Amino acid sequence: MAAEVIKVGPLGPYANNAYLIVDSGTKRSVLVDAPFESERAIEAARGTDVQMIIMTHRHGDHWANIDLVKEKLAAPVFCHEDDRAPYKAKVFDTLGDHAEIPIGDTRILVLHTPGHTPGSICLLVDGVLISGDTLFPGGPGRSDNPAALQQMIASITSKLLTLPEDTAVYPGHGDNTTIGASKREYAAFAAKQHPADLSGDVTWEG
Repeated sequence: MAAEVIKVGPLGPYANNAYLIVDSGTKRSVLVDAPFESERAIEAARGTDVQMIIMTHRHGDHWANIDLVKEKLAAPVFCHEDDRAPYKAKVFDTLGDHAEIPIGDTRILVLHTPGHTPGSICLLVDGVLISGDTLFPGGPGRSDNPAALQQMIASITSKLLTLPEDTAVYPGHGDNTTIGASKREYAAFAAKQHPADLSGDVTWEG
């Protein structure tokens, strides 16, 4: 395997997960998200050469320690254009759908998965999907309104559930799951009728 994905968490009052993607050959790395207590993520990055900091989406709990992380790791910050606005001064550049990020021999694929926020992204590397707050064990991320939920479900079904079933899913909070488990859970959800105004904290079990 060309890369190792290190989960650091739960961190801070919202039990966030941060992730370090490390290319095994070069020890170049990428940090994903900067929540409260990111000192632990900075420590996990020790001995690696951090190339960039990638933010999965714009919510404040994922950006809480961005200034500390930028200072300690001296790496540029990237996010999707649609989530850039609140942090424009901190962001070096943006990442679009299906962008490929080379880190040594490792390739990180960016998947734009709007719904939880307009600029939510997931990262696919060596059979691991870092899903941000788009996909969790048992359901999608929180949605602000019914249109956002439908957009997020479309992102999940068209871009994530099409991945191999043994793909590991590492979310922005909580435990890991797999694409196979998520496909089975979603199938149960899709087989039922749902109110037109469904949104918020939705689970596949309903």
